Amino acid sequence: MRTKMVAGNWKMNKTLQEGVALATELKETVKNPSCAVVIGTPFIHLATVSELLKGSPIKVAAENCADKDKGAFTGEVSAAMVKSTGAEYVILGHSERRAYYHEDYAILREKVRLALDNGLKPIFCIGEVKEEREAGKQNEIVKAQLEGSVFNLTAEEWNNITLAYEPVWAIGTGLTATPEQAQEMHAYIRSLVAEKYGKQAAEDTTILYGGSCNEKNAAELFANEDVDGGLIGGAALIGEKFRAIIAAR
Repeated sequence: MRTKMVAGNWKMNKTLQEGVALATELKETVKNPSCAVVIGTPFIHLATVSELLKGSPIKVAAENCADKDKGAFTGEVSAAMVKSTGAEYVILGHSERRAYYHEDYAILREKVRLALDNGLKPIFCIGEVKEEREAGKQNEIVKAQLEGSVFNLTAEEWNNITLAYEPVWAIGTGLTATPEQAQEMHAYIRSLVAEKYGKQAAEDTTILYGGSCNEKNAAELFANEDVDGGLIGGAALIGEKFRAIIAAR
């Protein structure tokens, strides 16, 4: 059985004190969720929030990690460093990292490798931009992203991968893929996994939807057979909204 999940991505928001306050609120109010719950925090929050959430059902993710193991890479944070904070997950391949920081297939392949080598579970993001969707190239793009960075993994390694489909044109724009669009793409992604790793692996792979998913549309999106939950941006910054999305799963 694949894991149902709601993951929050705080992005570059909240001071340490604000992040601790939100994590504390979630710890006190999310007691017995019907799905896995993960919050992705900025690097400086990780150790404090991981310690705070010990014993709770909420797990912690980093929003990124370096593509190098260690060394003279000023300002970078390695997968080993992330793991040492108590975090269990790491978000990789997010469209903002691809677009603003020019992370290509090779860089992401190395980040996934280092994350797995250090015992982290990647939440790997894939998805097309508006022009690619309008040109009908969304399947082609998503397939290339998978083949370029994660389909090199062994079947055993694949067991630790969660996928997040994020139509880039729907991130922070207020636009959302229709439930039909989301289901169509999630089913296609699952078919690609089946081709690569077999039907059972595909059935066991968690695929999240990301892209203006909020407390108002979550239930409708999550009702789709192949949508296993959400990677939540803005709504994850507000405890009440995030809890409503968790309840929808």
